[in-house]
Amino acid sequence: MKKMGNHNSISRTIIFCLAFLLTFSLTSFSQEPAAAPAADATATAAPAATGGDPVAGKALFNTNCAACHKLDDKATGPALRGVANKYDMAWIYKWVNNSSALIASGDAKAVKVFEENNKSVMTAFPQLSNADIDNIIAYTSEPKADTPAAGAAGAVDPTAKGQEGGISNEVILGALALVMLMLIVMLFLVNNILTKIAKSNGIEGVDKKSDFMALPRAFVKNQFLVFVSAVFLLLASGYFVYGYLSQIGVDQDYSPIQPIHFSHRIHAGSNGVDCKYCHSSARTSKNAGIPSLNVCMNCHKNISAVADTTATAEYSKAFYDAQIQKLYDAVGWDKSMQKYTGKSQPVKWVRIHNLQDFAYFNHSQHVTVGGIECQKCHGPVQEYEIQKQFAPLTMGWCVNCHRETNVKMEGNAYYEKIHAELSKKYGKDKLTVSDMGGLECGKCHY
Repeated sequence: MKKMGNHNSISRTIIFCLAFLLTFSLTSFSQEPAAAPAADATATAAPAATGGDPVAGKALFNTNCAACHKLDDKATGPALRGVANKYDMAWIYKWVNNSSALIASGDAKAVKVFEENNKSVMTAFPQLSNADIDNIIAYTSEPKADTPAAGAAGAVDPTAKGQEGGISNEVILGALALVMLMLIVMLFLVNNILTKIAKSNGIEGVDKKSDFMALPRAFVKNQFLVFVSAVFLLLASGYFVYGYLSQIGVDQDYSPIQPIHFSHRIHAGSNGVDCKYCHSSARTSKNAGIPSLNVCMNCHKNISAVADTTATAEYSKAFYDAQIQKLYDAVGWDKSMQKYTGKSQPVKWVRIHNLQDFAYFNHSQHVTVGGIECQKCHGPVQEYEIQKQFAPLTMGWCVNCHRETNVKMEGNAYYEKIHAELSKKYGKDKLTVSDMGGLECGKCHY
């Protein structure tokens, strides 16, 4: 019998490779990321200057002081954390009850505070008793809580993706590449063995070049098969070309990166800001409009930082605070001095929704007259971190909405007579937009 090679050596090679791969994989999976040292959660607290109740003081602070003061940042007035360590309580009582009278008396401390804060007059609070002020001071004397660790705050290092399971993507890809290489080597060895076996048994291989053109020649000679194939290719080409052309100008799910990150999830969702507060022109004009930065400053003049709970796995508190600073840089607002510098710069917002010029759409007609909610066309904006185009905004999408949406007749005297006549004509109580001429070409194209 003719020797076909040393099969034992091949088997040993394969077994060795598999053992090496298994050992490599187990070693990789056994690696655990080193635990980060726990941050010291203790904070050095300033001693409370009074025996007041900080819980009651927090409620009083939010009701009377929060409009102009923050604990750790300057607003209209100075930061108040640790204020009991700067002034004696007798002076604080007089200042809170009637700061203007204290300034008029020539008190040096009062005059200094007044001038350091742009000469902003503090509202007098004669209704607050000394006990109430003690409670507020107790609240402002509480130590500042340390910033939660990255894992606790929900901020995740983007470079750590794929490593949470104890093994990186590079290790997995390397293992898969090694397996593929082993399979290629095994197939090459098996092919050599089969070739040797065939030669030893006198079996000749098939000449691939001899029959290479046989099938194409047979196909060309069959005219019916050529005709059917041509028709199929033409129909398939027309289908794909039509599908491609139909998507031109359709930008559904388009979500560009804006120069200032604006989270609808925070504003419209968590804080419940009405869409039409910022996009006020949607009530009265064709376009909803982009809110001016002055609208933003109505709130952010006193909101220079977000709450710790606002942070998500993707966006940290520091990221959101930096976006507010971008707003300040654009409008020229100095938050430390609480005044405008006069140096502003435009914000180049990227438009998301953009209808073709030959299509007419009026926001006020839909929002004010029709009573359509913003989410009908723009999706659940209160859930969007980054605003995107929710609907395709195609003609078919608009037509379907006009066919399905009932006109709100209640309390609308303009539609009463029209509704009465059309209800008789169509024999139904509810009328859709299409029943009232909503499918006429001239409604959107003129």
